[in-house]
Amino acid sequence: MADLIIKNGYVYDPLNGVDGEKYEIHISKGKIVDEVDRRDAKIIDASNMVVMPGGVDLHSHIAGSKINIGRAMRPEDHRKDVMPRTSLTRAGVGYSCPSTFFTGYRYAQMGYTTVFEPAMPPLSARHVHEELNDIPIIDKGAFTLMGNNYFVLKYVKSKDLNMLKGFMAWLLKATRGYAVKIVNPGGVENWKWGKNVGGLDDLVYNFEVTPREIITSLAKVNEELGLPHTIHLHCNNLGVPGNWETTIESIKSVESIKPSEGRTRVVHVVHCQFNALDGENWVKLKSGACKIAKYVNEHNHVTIDLGQVIFTDTTTMTGDGPWQFRLHNLTGNKWVNSDVEMEAGAGVVPYTFRKENPANAIQWAIGLELALMVHDPWKISMTTDHPNGGPFLYYPKVISWLMSRKARTDTMLELNRSCIKKTGLAGIYREYDFNEIAIITRAAPSMLLGLKNKGHLGVGADGDVSIFNVNPTDWKPSMYRDVENAFSRAAFTIKKGEIVTKNGEIAANPLGKTFWVDAKVSEKIESDVLEDLRSEFKRIYTVSLNNYPVQDAYLPLSESVEIQTGRCLS
Repeated sequence: MADLIIKNGYVYDPLNGVDGEKYEIHISKGKIVDEVDRRDAKIIDASNMVVMPGGVDLHSHIAGSKINIGRAMRPEDHRKDVMPRTSLTRAGVGYSCPSTFFTGYRYAQMGYTTVFEPAMPPLSARHVHEELNDIPIIDKGAFTLMGNNYFVLKYVKSKDLNMLKGFMAWLLKATRGYAVKIVNPGGVENWKWGKNVGGLDDLVYNFEVTPREIITSLAKVNEELGLPHTIHLHCNNLGVPGNWETTIESIKSVESIKPSEGRTRVVHVVHCQFNALDGENWVKLKSGACKIAKYVNEHNHVTIDLGQVIFTDTTTMTGDGPWQFRLHNLTGNKWVNSDVEMEAGAGVVPYTFRKENPANAIQWAIGLELALMVHDPWKISMTTDHPNGGPFLYYPKVISWLMSRKARTDTMLELNRSCIKKTGLAGIYREYDFNEIAIITRAAPSMLLGLKNKGHLGVGADGDVSIFNVNPTDWKPSMYRDVENAFSRAAFTIKKGEIVTKNGEIAANPLGKTFWVDAKVSEKIESDVLEDLRSEFKRIYTVSLNNYPVQDAYLPLSESVEIQTGRCLS
């Protein structure tokens, strides 16, 4: 592969303090370097273009049982976006439930190079990794579901955090997972009995523990292990009017937990739009974004991603089985429930976000309010919770809404004015600049994930670069469609120094790597956990312990993050 020089572009690299400066970027052997031999290097002239690191998406449902269920139950979905076979690419279909090939191609076309699946059931981890391997171009990883796991609940009940610590380390390695995901803690376990939890102090059946205890225990051990990402928390009461209170109470529950060395945060609240609802019921629904934003502005231990709503037909899917049943009852749409023995559950329901639906209009405004009312963009990651709020294909439209008040106003004029009065969006004049967009789509997600070689263009970083055909020196917010078009089809997407898309067309089709975490605990803790697992697996699982862990063959190209820790928890 030839060395690469990118010159004359306006560079936005927030992690290195670069805000629209013109300078050359040099890539050799897949990495950013100081200099290359100009005689043999390929040169890209990025004059009048925006240059950013490759995009990083920390929350997108792209692999595993839920998306596969969605593909099976939504044949009509596949007609909406079809990619034909070419000499370089396989055929693929979208839209809200895209095929694996389609997923990699469409992300690369938008300038994204790294994407994480946020909800991997441990028992079906092999399936997740098989699909991740099938997704071309982008690097990826998966977060392991733990909030309703039998062993987690058992150790939380016994208050044995050392056993919990050993189990979390073992489970991450066994599933080749990257982070700890918590979905409706305790509620999914109760759903196995047809129930849910309503508050942080409700009891979980058969374990006599509470959601509060699950969250705080996992957060404390997560920080003690020094995992690269904080707990990734899907709060209780998702989609329930008035749930902003549960969200803030959940964040408050971990305020006193000491973060691991080098960071201040201890919790990341996912798709926060769905958990920022105010009002007593759906008729009286209003935005609670200002209350969430105020808390986030005043505290440094929490970060959020948006879960921005798009007005389109989509497929909701989540590990929160009780919520999906509630949505099925609200809409009458078809519904699939899924249960993973001893570990997790899920549901899938098709849904259409409509401009004429008052609740949908308020939800749309909430996501944008959160992004615009949280002062520090480093606390924000841009997501649609693909495909729950809408397909990831609409990221460029979200960018246009954030960068242009006119874009937001033009959409608001299509909505019911009484709905917009139940939000604060009409009174917000803030408009993101290109540097802030680079933060919420690249720098902040990579920093929150602890990926040292992603999200920036400093020496030693992976040679992942995206170039967009828009001139930041003469662009104005009124020209928001130009931004949307530019971010929809990158002029160039470069993956490890190789041009993978050019003018929105696939130019190369490399295999991306999978990130996972190898956390170490003391030999004593590891031995005690394995002894308990051997005993319990024979009693409660339909698979043997020996057949449970994911083998190396499922990760043909991977990068493990090795973490050493030997302290015991008091």
